[in-house]
This record gives sequence, structure tokens and C-alpha cells, in this order.
Amino acid sequence: MIVYDRLWNTMALKGVTQYKLMTNGISHSTLTRLKKNQPVNTDTLNKLCSILDCKIEEIAEFKKD
Repeated sequence: MIVYDRLWNTMALKGVTQYKLMTNGISHSTLTRLKKNQPVNTDTLNKLCSILDCKIEEIAEFKKD
């Protein structure tokens, strides 16, 4: 299972709000999916890395069920 706990930590460290993500193309429904650790597409992950100027490891992590 892919979890996005690291996303919220990275956002806090970089001072990026959910509002900033939404104004940069991340929809409210996608944010909800991320909060619930539900699947998102790679385009979304690419946008998040671009907005946050970070690596994928800083926003997502694989954990065995």
C-alpha cells in the first residue's frame, strides 16, 4: 500500500498549504484521496514533486499491508 504521510510532513517543512496545491492544479478531490491513502495517478505525483521541489520519496512511501 502506498501511503502519503510524508507528503503532509514535506508540506509543513516547506510551508506549502493545501490551498497552494489547489491553485497549482491539484483538485480538492485529489487531496481527499491523498488524505485517505487512496490511489492517485502519476501525473498527480509529478505535479506534487514539482510544486514542492522534492523527490517522490518525500511524499510517498510503500508499506506492506
